[in-house]
Amino acid sequence: MSAMKIGILGSGLMGAKLGRIWAACGHDVTFAYARDRAKLDRLAREAGGAAGTVAEAVEAAEAVLLAVHWSRIEDVLDQAGDLAGMVVLNCCVPLDESNSDLVVGTSTSGAEELLAMRPKARWVSCFNTSPSESFAPVFARKGDGSRPHLLVYGDDAGAKDVAGGLIRDIGFEPLEAGGLRTARFVEPFAMVTAELAYGQPGGPALTYRFEKLRG
Repeated sequence: MSAMKIGILGSGLMGAKLGRIWAACGHDVTFAYARDRAKLDRLAREAGGAAGTVAEAVEAAEAVLLAVHWSRIEDVLDQAGDLAGMVVLNCCVPLDESNSDLVVGTSTSGAEELLAMRPKARWVSCFNTSPSESFAPVFARKGDGSRPHLLVYGDDAGAKDVAGGLIRDIGFEPLEAGGLRTARFVEPFAMVTAELAYGQPGGPALTYRFEKLRG
């Protein structure tokens, strides 16, 4: 897709790896939100992007990736402002401090909680059902055969279109999974993909592809 200005809110594995690949695709990436500003500067230097505050990253962006631990959500959103009209790609799973249990679910979801916190943002959820270790090999194999799927869900069709382009840039094929309410079921599914990636043999670079059988 054509070059975009992307704010990366979160400097952990998800934000760092996606930001690097998007920068390699020609997007203008700004890294923000880390305990150590030197980490942001290093990421920006390695990726050929920029580093800044959360407010600076959001102000300059056409789309934002939210990639922080659930315990940091309120803090990062306070710094981000109301996000009115902003396309926000959410890859967060609402995990407890030990990363072993969901803190919301079945009757609501992390994605729906985020919508309630920032109702003017254009939310779309993606990337939380594929481990970060898969991103580099998927990107390296882009164009070689069929692409692995990546679940995408949200209520804003335009935001989904933006997310779809960025997902294809990584090398995945976006798989439409319905509205934001689908998060009630996808976020527990993300725990299954984590078990398959980290708890089972074969390494963490897990991908998947769903097929509908005809005839």
